[in-house]
Amino acid sequence: MSRWLPALAALAALALAPPPLVGSVPQPSRPPVAIPPELDRLLRQIKQVDEGQLAVSEEDGRMLRVLAVTGRAKRALEIGSASGYSAIWIGLGLRDTGGRLVTIEFDPVRAREAAANVRRAGLADIVQVIQGDAFKEIPKLPGTFDYVFLDAWKKDYKRFLDLVLPRLDPGGLFLGHNVVNKGKDMPDFLAAIETNPSLLTAIVTPSGEGISISVKRR
Repeated sequence: MSRWLPALAALAALALAPPPLVGSVPQPSRPPVAIPPELDRLLRQIKQVDEGQLAVSEEDGRMLRVLAVTGRAKRALEIGSASGYSAIWIGLGLRDTGGRLVTIEFDPVRAREAAANVRRAGLADIVQVIQGDAFKEIPKLPGTFDYVFLDAWKKDYKRFLDLVLPRLDPGGLFLGHNVVNKGKDMPDFLAAIETNPSLLTAIVTPSGEGISISVKRR
């Protein structure tokens, strides 16, 4: 679990930091872009056509990237691709670690969009998009995972946790999205990640949606 300590320490510092004084320092309307301009344009295009608001926020996407890099993730799984926005952010992190991501999307149209967007982002060698029912596709995948991001049907979160947790490496991360703004739809999942003795969990809100960060202790 030690490889995640720098990331968790940074999150703790962020949570404890006082809010900026109003009028003290002008705040930028968008965070600085640390990616190529063409990739920034692609990410903004994906968000602009995301009528169902299925993609994570930009702040959450940046957090997913940082967590992948900090933990040196190698074998990542995403459940719920939508149009590939979060997969791109995770893939950018895995480019630094030499890791690979499998992302699963149930809807055929969105799965095709995700695959196309991953190719446009230049990440086709890192991110594999699978179309299908994740409950059926995950058992077909070989090996274990050290990084899991869950952003699927909220009432299924606990079932996915039960399915994937036995295959999560000790020290691996299990991340759940929308745990703040849609927490009422997943009370069993939230109870499980807080009470399971094998997990150390914190909830952060880079945006108002909320991400649960659970480290598998053993």
